[in-house]
Amino acid sequence: MKRLILASSSPRRKELLSNLHLSFEISVSNIEEIIDPHLTPDQIVLSLAEQKAAEVARNYQADFVIGADTIVVFNNHILGKPKDKEDSFSMLKMLSGNTHEVLTGVAIFHKGNSVTFYEKTEVVFWELTEEEIWEYINSGEPADKAGSYGIQELGSALVKRINGDYFSVVGLPVSRTIRELQKAGYRK
Repeated sequence: MKRLILASSSPRRKELLSNLHLSFEISVSNIEEIIDPHLTPDQIVLSLAEQKAAEVARNYQADFVIGADTIVVFNNHILGKPKDKEDSFSMLKMLSGNTHEVLTGVAIFHKGNSVTFYEKTEVVFWELTEEEIWEYINSGEPADKAGSYGIQELGSALVKRINGDYFSVVGLPVSRTIRELQKAGYRK
């Protein structure tokens, strides 16, 4: 039986796959994330997912390897993980009362073949007060998250609505991922 390998250390991706009762192993990709500034956000997220999966797939060529990457985009500007609390405040203030996009790219490698795709979800934030922003930042939650928030935890209170795949915003579009795995020949 072919193994399923997740090329990510993300606890959110691990939880999402576990919720599907899939048996999988984790092998973390150690690539240096290099972003070509000439690429569009969808090309960037696909490239990063592919780089992660390809690096891990070298050691698991007979198995199914999933690589993923999530980015937050506001006005065509990618918002990464915050450098510090002030950077986090700046991002959340920018997103306050506005609509942004969350793109999650996925790459699946198996026996030298690969499939890549991405999901784009629009996220609308409530108008936030500075007090609300600092309260959220001081919770510690935004410190390691693209765009300085996590939709599945305390950050859910910041979100007015979404248009698209909720799980993609969390970090892995599970429904599409499982379907692409099945197309590629993966069976539980």
